[in-house]
Amino acid sequence: MLSLTIFALTLQPVETSAMPVRPAPGETPVPDMIVEEDIVPVRLTTEMGDIVIHLDRLRAPVTTNNFLAYLEKGWWDGQPFYRAMPWGDGGLIQGGVRDGNKLLPPIAHESTAETGLSNKRGAIVMANGGPGTARNDFFILTVDIEAFDSKEGQPGFAPFGMVVEGMDVVEAILAAPVDPNMGAGPMKGQMIAKPVKILDAVRITD
Repeated sequence: MLSLTIFALTLQPVETSAMPVRPAPGETPVPDMIVEEDIVPVRLTTEMGDIVIHLDRLRAPVTTNNFLAYLEKGWWDGQPFYRAMPWGDGGLIQGGVRDGNKLLPPIAHESTAETGLSNKRGAIVMANGGPGTARNDFFILTVDIEAFDSKEGQPGFAPFGMVVEGMDVVEAILAAPVDPNMGAGPMKGQMIAKPVKILDAVRITD
């Protein structure tokens, strides 16, 4: 059983006036495909290079709109990727807003069972400490982690997009030196010694 202390960080709600509708009951979502009619391209410029992500607002509207709410406020700028967690032949990097004055309320959990998205290599995923607790911490996977998908009695974590450029940057951040004494519990030894800043986060409109 996964320990929710692994990702005890959260996201926030946004206005949902024009949210797209998920696939109708009975339709089978395609886990590895982002529906191109409603992707939102975002570029994260970090100290180690650019990461371009396509957010899936059709199938994960609450999580995507929450991420965009932080972006539109400029609250990702200057915030760090601060954690590198190994898993199998790869792992994940975790980032988020570390300023308590820049937090929106928590958001509803969009499980993989609802969205049809999966915790696969390249996925951007919301961290949480349980359903309804996610605010702004997110992670990016460099390997498939099926254990993070929802199962009976286990809500898992919520993917809401895919990296389309810059996986080399994600892997470089994962390989950054960690401080063996930093972090608590399962996070001990996973804190990046010199966190990698997000210098700028913008929607791509070209």
